[in-house]
Amino acid sequence: MQENNETAFSLIADIEENDVSVYEMKLDSNQTLPVLPLRNMVLFPGVFMPVSVGRTSSLKLIREANKKNNNIAVVCQKEARTDDPIFEDLHTIGTIGKIVRVLEMPDQTTTVILQGIKRIKLEKITKDHPYLKGEVEVIEDIVPEKEDKEFTALVETCKEFTIRYIKLSDNIHQDTVFAIKNFDTNLLLIDFICTNLPLKKDEKIELLSLDSVKDRAFRLLEILNREIQLADIKASIQKRTREDIDQQQREYFLQQQLKTIQDELGGSGQEQEIEEMRLKSYTKGWGDEIQAIFDKELAKLERTHIQSPDYNVQLNYIQTMLSLPWNNYTTDNLNLKNAEKVLNRDHYGLDKVKERILEHLAVLRLKGDMKSPIICLYGPPGVGKTSLGKSIADSLKRKYIRMSLGGVHDEAEIRGHRKTYIGAMPGRIIKSLIKVGSSNPVFILDEIDKVSSDRQGDPSSALLEVLDPEQNTTFHDNFLDIDYDLSKVMFIATANNLNSIPGPLLDRMELIEVSGYITEEKIEIARKHLIPKELEANGMKKDDVKFTKNTLESLIENYTRESGVRELEKKINKVLRKVARQYATDGFIIKKEIKPTDLQEFLGIPEYTKDKYQGNDYAGVVTGLAWTAVGGEILFVETSLSKGKGSRLTLTGNLGDVMKESAMLALEYIKSHADILNIDEDVFENWNIHVHVPEGAIPKDGPSAGITMATSLASALTQRKIKKNIAMTGEITLRGKVLPVGGIKEKILAAKRAGIKEIILSSDNKKNIDEIQDIYITGLEFHYVNDITEVFAIALTDEKVANAIDLKINKQIKE
Repeated sequence: MQENNETAFSLIADIEENDVSVYEMKLDSNQTLPVLPLRNMVLFPGVFMPVSVGRTSSLKLIREANKKNNNIAVVCQKEARTDDPIFEDLHTIGTIGKIVRVLEMPDQTTTVILQGIKRIKLEKITKDHPYLKGEVEVIEDIVPEKEDKEFTALVETCKEFTIRYIKLSDNIHQDTVFAIKNFDTNLLLIDFICTNLPLKKDEKIELLSLDSVKDRAFRLLEILNREIQLADIKASIQKRTREDIDQQQREYFLQQQLKTIQDELGGSGQEQEIEEMRLKSYTKGWGDEIQAIFDKELAKLERTHIQSPDYNVQLNYIQTMLSLPWNNYTTDNLNLKNAEKVLNRDHYGLDKVKERILEHLAVLRLKGDMKSPIICLYGPPGVGKTSLGKSIADSLKRKYIRMSLGGVHDEAEIRGHRKTYIGAMPGRIIKSLIKVGSSNPVFILDEIDKVSSDRQGDPSSALLEVLDPEQNTTFHDNFLDIDYDLSKVMFIATANNLNSIPGPLLDRMELIEVSGYITEEKIEIARKHLIPKELEANGMKKDDVKFTKNTLESLIENYTRESGVRELEKKINKVLRKVARQYATDGFIIKKEIKPTDLQEFLGIPEYTKDKYQGNDYAGVVTGLAWTAVGGEILFVETSLSKGKGSRLTLTGNLGDVMKESAMLALEYIKSHADILNIDEDVFENWNIHVHVPEGAIPKDGPSAGITMATSLASALTQRKIKKNIAMTGEITLRGKVLPVGGIKEKILAAKRAGIKEIILSSDNKKNIDEIQDIYITGLEFHYVNDITEVFAIALTDEKVANAIDLKINKQIKE
């Protein structure tokens, strides 16, 4: 709704005779009236004002009130962009308006001419449909006495100032001067000027809220005086811009000379910048102690010559203080269902991490305020540790910042340099908070296990203060030299190997393992996340190309070997790139569904092969289960015997020390319990034993092959067959006890893929099986054992292998 000044001025002549009656009119003090909200317009008593009406509700209000000849309440909105205002969106001070005329304009708009009658206060809105209706209280103006000479002089001054302002302004029609000169009524003149001059909306509301017309005139005079001064300045500027080029050049040379003189006298010309920094400091949320430090440092900057090397150091320090988000916190989204939805949307699996974040949210919701947890996600590369931090930030509605610690070897990278040095700067913790603009972001400390130390200090020791909830409330950066509160920051560290993280630093973090994905999980991740992402990246639609489940399984098994999904994403991208090339060349997609047989065409021959169960035709060949960085694998332990002195145990296959010890333990146990297996003791004196684990190029270590080696030795020394389709994993002791091992989930999935039907485990590993979903263990039978003799009873059959070796040697030959 916009005001048309020319229309208002044309109506002055018609209403001049009736203006006094408006101020003398008596109305009920409390009324219920239709409420017409205006945008950036304020109606004063006695003044006529045209208003263009556009809102449907306002049109209905105007037409009904005009038909019934009813008065309306006219108030101004606080914000012009509000389309459907409620009570809180309106200024409570307003005017009772009378509809004088409704005009249907040629451009299909409706204009209503209103006359203000009395000032009102809007008490409340009683109805909002089909238009606003509310209770109002009439406010009577305090009118000066007719003999008040001061008021008369005041009005004349306002008239003179208004005429002067109009002449200086290009935005007001000059015919307005004629209208103002012909006003005979002082009361109406004041309100007319208030209505029609282009003053700020809030200033008009202020004028309307003044009960005394005399006070209103005084305030109007102040505003007119200010506007005239501004208009004079604008006119002066415009006059200067019209000067010829010689004058401009003269001023340029004078400015250059002035600048040179200031530099010689030590004047930096930075007073305005320093004053701006001082004013900005008052808006920061820091305490009195920090304000005192800031004022002291700013005073030091003012005393420092601009050419001094210390000037830039001091200026950098002050700007750093002002840039930090002191006590500036984002509001956490405590909607647990929404947070869970966001976490599940971005990542498949990772239940323990998601559960920990939701627990933190739940406690925060109940307690209202708490220190953020310090979490360390550890696991193999490519499983989503870093990207999970971004999802956590999204679920909490916090800001996100990541700091890579890989290769950091200087303690100053964390704590900063002392500001006395030239080129000093704050540490990366403080710089990251400045960058993110919040004191409670989700802060990812990426690759914390890759931090190194040298003669310049140990960054991991500096991180002790950052990651200790009892200390990080007063984190001390060397450059800032002021304690800064990091307790609300949610630190999430990521690591691949915990062994390289110092013990004290490890103790400060809550460790959550992010294990590698099994094939079934990789298939789901590819289907829900990777394929849609790569389709979009290659300019194709969601339904243009599809991968079957068998295709994804073949792709994972034969073309990748990893715990995460990075290589899988690259392979999917490679397939889609080739499809995109064919699509761009021919104009249509030939293969909309990628099948396992198509992979060789897109990716070449398979890069990896999975081991399969090889049967039980040979004595001494036992299937074991192993965990590697790329998931579970089956491995074969082979034992062979050769005639000899019997004192040699040969171990091959690139075995580590622990695995070698497991083989020696197994052999010693079988020697001491040979009678259990009906083994002649002479066998150990006349036959050499050779234990081999295939794929010798791959290093192998760990105790989990203990019972596998013992069973392999027992089978070779008895020449008995191993039960079909059985595998095992477990550590063995010298007494024959079977101890639990890790990586159970990955191992049983590897066994299932290899065609294994039965698995032997330690009884203590039963709890690990109970945590695995039934879909992954269907078709498998588990045997839980406590002693190696139980393993022999289950795994060894009574049947001898074909072409069994006769291990008994004639004593005469022996002698």
